[in-house]
Amino acid sequence: MARPGSPGSVAVLGECVADIFEDRDRSDPDGLALRALAGGGPANTAVALARLGTPTRFLGRFSNDAFGTLFRARLNASGVNLTSSVTTSEPSTLAVADLDATGQATYGFYADGAADWQWTDSELAATRNDDAVCLHTGSLALIRRPGGSRIEEHLAQVRERSTVSIDPNVRPLLVPPSAYRERLAHWCAVADILRLSEDDCTFLAPGAGLEEACDTWHTAGARLVVITLGGRGALASLDGVRATVPAPPAMVIDTIGAGDSFTAGLLHRLADAGHLGGRLDELTLEDVADACSFAAQVAALTVSVPGANPPWADDLATAVRR
Repeated sequence: MARPGSPGSVAVLGECVADIFEDRDRSDPDGLALRALAGGGPANTAVALARLGTPTRFLGRFSNDAFGTLFRARLNASGVNLTSSVTTSEPSTLAVADLDATGQATYGFYADGAADWQWTDSELAATRNDDAVCLHTGSLALIRRPGGSRIEEHLAQVRERSTVSIDPNVRPLLVPPSAYRERLAHWCAVADILRLSEDDCTFLAPGAGLEEACDTWHTAGARLVVITLGGRGALASLDGVRATVPAPPAMVIDTIGAGDSFTAGLLHRLADAGHLGGRLDELTLEDVADACSFAAQVAALTVSVPGANPPWADDLATAVRR
């Protein structure tokens, strides 16, 4: 377990995605101007963790195409360690985003045969690092085959020495929600922390209330379940004891990356307090509420700027002083 005030390193395993937007500032009557931003849930989480000051390793498979170069540059610039990542010839994953008037994004994906889903057992074995107090994963990398089943097996080995955090990040356009529901109990059996959105819950526990869903996932093995509620904050459940944390006021530009930033804030705060590295045995509900409040501040700053652009530690400190 990490010493309080000296956060241990966190490893993040998963995909990078190029978020493609219409660039309305470069309108062209004969075509559609597009802008590509580096994204992907796990990559966003790694960027946010590193910017907050947590030593962070990203375990990803980068294409050698132009988007792969973009992904590496963004992660490097944020201080993320990429030494355990893989470079390959398979293409990058693309997501074409459409923003509505409130800043909510919907996506169309181009992901078949992409580099992110092709993990091999030997590649995963090479990523193992006994210094990491936590491995965070989830999203598409954990559900898409063939790599997803190999990541599941990898988690069972990693949890012998590290806290395991999972964000399902349901993407029904790419994977049927029934596939997530089929695997979720298994993920809870290896996860200490399950962080998901209220929208995820509608797919993963249809017809169930949020507290009922938390109890189901506790029974399956996850000790800490945190459900983000957008502008209403978050519901945290530790072994069935619950707290609701409000969201700070925010001027919402768009919501891209908000959940990923929340996850990063949660893990950063828990690592900083020395709670990661095992089965959360000394964690209290007060600790959880504190970590969720911090995470909500990180998410609020993320939604106040365009794209998945999480704050740096100095930005957060400035905002808190205001």
